[in-house]
Amino acid sequence: MKVHGSCIPKPQQLIPMSPFGVQKERMQPDDIYVLSGDGSIISSPKPKPYPHKPPKCSGCAPLFMKIEVYPKTTAVLVRHHGIYVWGDSWISAKTQAECYHYLFDAAIKLHHLGLDWSTPDHGPIQNVKGFSSINSMIKRVATKAGTVDSNFKLQPYPRCVVLDIEGTTTPISFLTDVHFPYARDNVGRHLSATYNSAETQDDIKLLRSQVEDDLKQGVLGAVPIPSEDAGKEEVIASLVANVEAMIKADRKITALKQLQGHIWRTGFENNELEGVVFDDVPEALEKWHALGIKVYIYSSGSRLAQRLIFGNTNYGDLRKYLSGFFDTAVGYKRETRSYVEITESLGVDKPSDILFVTDVYQEATAAKAAGLEVVISIRSGNGPLPENHGFKTINSFLEI
Repeated sequence: MKVHGSCIPKPQQLIPMSPFGVQKERMQPDDIYVLSGDGSIISSPKPKPYPHKPPKCSGCAPLFMKIEVYPKTTAVLVRHHGIYVWGDSWISAKTQAECYHYLFDAAIKLHHLGLDWSTPDHGPIQNVKGFSSINSMIKRVATKAGTVDSNFKLQPYPRCVVLDIEGTTTPISFLTDVHFPYARDNVGRHLSATYNSAETQDDIKLLRSQVEDDLKQGVLGAVPIPSEDAGKEEVIASLVANVEAMIKADRKITALKQLQGHIWRTGFENNELEGVVFDDVPEALEKWHALGIKVYIYSSGSRLAQRLIFGNTNYGDLRKYLSGFFDTAVGYKRETRSYVEITESLGVDKPSDILFVTDVYQEATAAKAAGLEVVISIRSGNGPLPENHGFKTINSFLEI
């Protein structure tokens, strides 16, 4: 109880306050705390013998000290945790303020759990007395912690998501009709313009080593690369022939992918290329990022090529949502060992903490064998899957 009296100096105004955890209808005079006008305790109840708990002043004490009543109206203003709450009575204002108190406490707990409390899904929950409202509330709460199955069991989000590019984040048609042809058509121009640079000389060295191995293996399309003494033009001509054969065979080899990445970089720098992603990709990446889920790319294209695609897309720079890139340096995408290497690199507790999304059945099989969770992306233009393949499929990242 707080009594305002202009004739009594504020420091001398005494405030009787109930203790915490005591049934109010059973209180006795010696159960009451007495506070001064500034909120300091003047006298406390004496402890009662066991099994009574030691007395404790109401946890709402700070709230009670911040009440202002406007006598010309029925309005009450409560200031709580820096928030002003209006009510048409003391009861309504106090109730609202206490709700803020519990929400504040919940926000702290969510933060400790590593969940994003700052961007909740706003909006009223309809049909409060109906089952549909329970369904809605469960799903609303679960949005920040995981997904909900049909039996209302919480399914945790993965700690990491690893994404393929072709047929998963990006239409196959972009890569086959734009991206790869650009690299094929500009091999000679790129090599001629940058021939003497250390980067290009390193690319040529890597290609020489690959072609020598291809010749030993009898790979179709491989032609000898003359020594440097033969002259720049002859060397470049043989390199172009080998690269064109590699691209035609869709080979996933580091020597080819490294050179392609450097050619594509020039294309992006000259605004001759722009990366393309499906419409649902940016929204999903933003959501996962907000939830603290790490997202990585794993593609046969070089890491440079991956960064170029996602740094210059039809939706702008999406690299802010990505935590890293993997290429064939960790292994080929159809080999289980590659996914074991990725798991060890990401430092998760168990492989199933990683969700791998791809459009290729053989990649999905290799990742599953390594213990990863796997879903297959079904997009327009993707190749058919084997019957009874056994994997969950999605048509949009927003289904994950």
